[in-house]
Amino acid sequence: MNPFKNLIVEINPPIARVTINRPGAMNALNQDVTTELIECFGESLVDHAIGCVIITGAGDKAFVAGADIRQLAKLDEAAGKTLAEQSQAMMQAVQDLPVPVIAAINGFALGGGCELALACDIRLAASTARIGQPEVNLGLIPGFGGTQRLPRLVGRGKALQLILTGDMISAGEALRIGLVDEVHPPEELNARATDMAEKISSRGPLAVRFAKRAIHRGLDLSLEQGLALEAEFFGRLFDTEDQKEGTAAFLEKRAPRFKGK
Repeated sequence: MNPFKNLIVEINPPIARVTINRPGAMNALNQDVTTELIECFGESLVDHAIGCVIITGAGDKAFVAGADIRQLAKLDEAAGKTLAEQSQAMMQAVQDLPVPVIAAINGFALGGGCELALACDIRLAASTARIGQPEVNLGLIPGFGGTQRLPRLVGRGKALQLILTGDMISAGEALRIGLVDEVHPPEELNARATDMAEKISSRGPLAVRFAKRAIHRGLDLSLEQGLALEAEFFGRLFDTEDQKEGTAAFLEKRAPRFKGK
């Protein structure tokens, strides 16, 4: 039974699919959606049987078209800061999920929608998708992580251009600048996301989790510190059953049977 009002959560191990289900509002983020996403990624998806998560939007028009403008119109300074902090916590919960998260960007990903995609590990976009940070058009700045994650992904200059102009860009341009990783025809997007999730889930689960953790942590460290972290994780994996099974399977020319141990 789905415990959420605004999310459809389908768990078919080793893959979980989370669909933001407000198609009448272009899947816009409001307080209820944010709260449910924090709960979903903080508890519901922390399961060793899940190897990868796909997140997308209901319908064929929007991944997430942004924050709920009606909600923003009612805020003062204190409430605005609280909203930003709560929304940043939700984005961090997505990024901190132990297993990889794939964003299947099936339409508009604007404002908070772009920021949600940025919090994911891999971004696949439909060729019809449009992506941007248009907050300056409302007299605001991105407040859910966009000023921090976007320049880390596409570089300072391109991030400044996107945020300061508020322009939307096509999926093709997003691919060119590295904002998304692949672009596919809309009718092929979900199948591609599922294929990638299945491939990731077939790999050594502990290795996948350690690799994700090493990359995310390492981006906030010096190269020397990051290399030390990598060496620590590399060594720890040699004390796992999965590493021994993976090596044995390779030498015996058979498919590995990983247990996540």
